[in-house]
Amino acid sequence: MPPLPQLTILAPGLLGGSVARAARACGVAQRIVIWARRPETRLALREQPWCDAVADTQEEAAREASLVVLAAPVDRIVPLAQQIAKALPAGALVTDVGSVKGEISRLGAAALAPRAHFIGAHPMAGSEKTGWEHGTAELFTHRTCFLTPLPESDPRAVETVAAFWRALGAEVVSVAPDEHDEIVAHISHLPQVIASSLCGFLATKNPAWRNHAGGGLRDTTRIAASDPQLWRTILDQNRDEVLRALRAFEDELHAFQVALSNRDYVEIAARMERGKAYRDQFRPRP
Repeated sequence: MPPLPQLTILAPGLLGGSVARAARACGVAQRIVIWARRPETRLALREQPWCDAVADTQEEAAREASLVVLAAPVDRIVPLAQQIAKALPAGALVTDVGSVKGEISRLGAAALAPRAHFIGAHPMAGSEKTGWEHGTAELFTHRTCFLTPLPESDPRAVETVAAFWRALGAEVVSVAPDEHDEIVAHISHLPQVIASSLCGFLATKNPAWRNHAGGGLRDTTRIAASDPQLWRTILDQNRDEVLRALRAFEDELHAFQVALSNRDYVEIAARMERGKAYRDQFRPRP
């Protein structure tokens, strides 16, 4: 895609910082402008080679933007869109990195119409670490990035935002916002709840046990080290879909418990084989 005259990133954390680094590395923007809420963060960002300017207000950052990436926590994305709406140039594009899309896609588009275009996005990338300091230019390489346009979204705006994420190395998949929320409730939010709950349960046992943990427990619970407050907002935003996923998983776990109680090792083996087959078919890591 031709370089954007100005890419603006608001409220950069791990994902926003990675967007800026990747955009600079692949030459997708002529100018990168960033706004952060905290003055000390803005001061630190001014020293970064992948940042051309740091604005003191959201409106100042958005004023000449060709594309704005809203990288705030999910409960702050729509308020940010509403705040910058009048400052955006006519025809500007706005996307985000939020891991919940239903309400964000609809309210974001409503906040900007008809002056600008909101095209929701969710790159399936990140780690248990937070903060722009941990960002990398390679974070999105070969990672899925969901795009969640509405039926009434401008096709040219959708294609430009898709091209932007592809330029950062992502593999773009377009789905309806509500379908996205069902998918990630199962493949992202449910695993987080399980990992956190497992660690919470083990915390009630002898503290010395953790010193004997092998790779299995460490691999299974890596994401339990994620920011609880960040996940609190995500689970609130996608509450209904996560509850449906949890109920279905409870049924699966109960069936395993029944099989073990009955010494039905044929059933246990069949369930473990099914799990292994699913895991074996994961795409290789980038």
